[in-house]
Amino acid sequence: MKTFSDKVREARLLCKLTQEELGELIGVSTRAVLAYETQGVRPRLNVKTKLAEALRVSVDYLDRDDIDDPTYGLEKVDYIEETRERFGQRAAREMDFLLDRNAALFAGGSLNQEAKDAFFEAVTKAYWAAKEESRKTYSRKKTGKI
Repeated sequence: MKTFSDKVREARLLCKLTQEELGELIGVSTRAVLAYETQGVRPRLNVKTKLAEALRVSVDYLDRDDIDDPTYGLEKVDYIEETRERFGQRAAREMDFLLDRNAALFAGGSLNQEAKDAFFEAVTKAYWAAKEESRKTYSRKKTGKI
């Protein structure tokens, strides 16, 4: 099983990046990249997202030692990022959880990528609709009174 450090180092080398170049791409120091690769230091989620993007792997791959496939979870990244832009970090975590749990439905099956994308899109749209309805129903109403 590969650790976070192993995965970062291997992916960086596959991308033919120096530690300095990777640091510049994700907005951290060369020393921070060295810590990721040798000390198992894990960055905050926003940096980890940039790291995964720069290394062309998924955050799930970096986070979970039991995942050996660097592309695991990449199909859900766009849905999670759009949810983050629309509703914030908490909603993005919820979307990630929903899509991750629903991806288990595909295990052992032979669904093609187009069918998986259609499923993820449907789950995402349903989640967004629920969030919008929740905003309308539970958000504070502005009365105009001071």
